[in-house]
Amino acid sequence: MTAIRVGWIGTGVMGAPMCGHLMASGYPVTVFNRTRERARSLLERGAAWADSPRAVAQHADVVFTMVGFPDDVREVVLGPAGALAGAGRGTILVDMTTSEPSLAREIYEAAHGRGVASLDAPVSGGDIGAREAHLSIMVGGERDVFERAAPLLRCLGTTIVHQGPAGAGQHTKMANQILVASGMVAVCEALLYAYKAGLDLPTVLQSVSGGAAGSWSLTHYAPRILARDFVPGFLVDHFIKDMGIALAEAQRMRLSLPGLALVEQLYLALAAQGDGRKGTHALVLALARLSAVEWPATPSAPPPPR
Repeated sequence: MTAIRVGWIGTGVMGAPMCGHLMASGYPVTVFNRTRERARSLLERGAAWADSPRAVAQHADVVFTMVGFPDDVREVVLGPAGALAGAGRGTILVDMTTSEPSLAREIYEAAHGRGVASLDAPVSGGDIGAREAHLSIMVGGERDVFERAAPLLRCLGTTIVHQGPAGAGQHTKMANQILVASGMVAVCEALLYAYKAGLDLPTVLQSVSGGAAGSWSLTHYAPRILARDFVPGFLVDHFIKDMGIALAEAQRMRLSLPGLALVEQLYLALAAQGDGRKGTHALVLALARLSAVEWPATPSAPPPPR
């Protein structure tokens, strides 16, 4: 077992398996989650429980946070019972939440003033990447701190890149989300078109997945869409949050991103229709409703009359 003590805050769909990889690598782990039951599998494997983020940091050399929204990050890191309040000099705080670049810089400044290091290290790869430890991790912060944390990050992902100073990891994640947003629209519109044209969707995927149109989203999400499996690997509500951050940053830079603005509107419609807790690939439902098409329950469902 390694001497480095790990703290983990946030044991949701992605946080729990990510924390589990560190435990499997021999790191002693202390965890906190707002709902203790969500951490049960980790506790059964030997993780210690703490009653607050502050208590987690008091028993850790490196503290990871993987929560939902920027307000959650602010609370669990900078709040009165947050990780920074319990962190000793030399502790590293690693926020893996997709959050605001400005908040990453604020955490860096607050931590630096107390002799604590920080990294913003958002990830891409969804629930599959989290379970398989194949995440892409985009890291902002001081280079020497990144090098100290790198052995732990390698337990979680396969593409780990230092992007620059505090906030650079979050800016890189925004670029990632802009790519994902447009790509998801393309996947959903293509499947909807093929369905309306009367084609057999699995056969269509056989042809298009291996060519120039192939993508990670097409490979991993199209089969779920065909099976009407909208269990979230990444929540619609969280994706709307990400697009809002990206658009706000673009506005601050006086940058026009009309494609992203359109995708945000489509996802806002999906959430307004009651699907905010579904996976992001449920966008096909909102697009189908625009054309009064009922998405099939199974891939074998007959196509609509043309």
